[in-house]
Amino acid sequence: MHRSYHAAQIVASVACAATLFLAACSDSAVTPPSRDVASGGPSRTQIVSANGRHEFHTKDWYQTNNANGNSHGHGGGGGGGSTGISYHGGPVLQGGTNVVAIYWSSGRIYNGGPTAPSTGAGSADNSLVGYFLNHLGGSTYFNINTTYTDGSGRAIVNQVNYTSYWANDVNAPSGTQSVSDSQMLSMLASGFSSGAIQYNSSTLYLIFTAGAVNLGGGFGTQYCAYHGYGTVNGQTVRYAAMPYDYAYPSACTNGTAAANGDPGADYEVNTIAHETEETTTDELLNAWYDVRGNENADKCAWNFGSTYVGAGGGVANIHVGTKDFLVQQNWVNAGSGGCAQGWPLL
Repeated sequence: MHRSYHAAQIVASVACAATLFLAACSDSAVTPPSRDVASGGPSRTQIVSANGRHEFHTKDWYQTNNANGNSHGHGGGGGGGSTGISYHGGPVLQGGTNVVAIYWSSGRIYNGGPTAPSTGAGSADNSLVGYFLNHLGGSTYFNINTTYTDGSGRAIVNQVNYTSYWANDVNAPSGTQSVSDSQMLSMLASGFSSGAIQYNSSTLYLIFTAGAVNLGGGFGTQYCAYHGYGTVNGQTVRYAAMPYDYAYPSACTNGTAAANGDPGADYEVNTIAHETEETTTDELLNAWYDVRGNENADKCAWNFGSTYVGAGGGVANIHVGTKDFLVQQNWVNAGSGGCAQGWPLL
């Protein structure tokens, strides 16, 4: 099963949020909340809980499980509906997916990207990661998500807004340091309180770290990234743990030449796409997935389809903006379902 619910809860003040690695944490299960509609940020007294997460497993994990017949991640089946995936009543990100990038490091993570301490508009992020986020919305690739609907039958919108970034060096993890979900949420809470980032209920907060920093405790051995949700002062925060995939190339990259000659960012784009589309269609882990717990991107994990040599000299399979990228396919929720590089099918 891909679907996992790791619950942890801490109650802290602003001082505790500023020293989050020293906070004492106790575990308790939390019932998934309904979609919040609050527009303001958390107050300065932080109550933070991590409610659940869904992991994008390593390449080896998928190969082993597919070989054993335990997964339907590559191709048809695994269903629950005629398309191979079904709706379970939860909310989706309707009306556009907003994205905020948090670069949590004492130095620059990606070539051309922001360095700490700084904040800015997403359009000012000159890394390859920033380029992909600024051009993902409106692409034929992200258009696959329009085959999914909310509870009223309204199709998801092909829109991704990279609103802002925060390069944060406060208590930045390093080396192989393990970072819990509660610690990540406390870091986000400090950003809401300081005004470095703004809270929004339709925003996915992507948390990037450098090197082999172990976001969530299983990076490189169990998974390459994951998305989840938590609560800060009663407001639901959607976030994704985005460790540096190139630190584990055999587990978290496809192993071919980087599409744009920038391995760190090129390989990260694949997991960014995976977590962004899954958050869009299954933001609280109770909307779109199949009988095995696979979300849309899981059903095509590490499946790239047809490829070509891109303008950057590496292996690619889609064109986003003016650049070529290698990004796993996504599951089309139409007809009998299937993995595709774009929608409508070419």
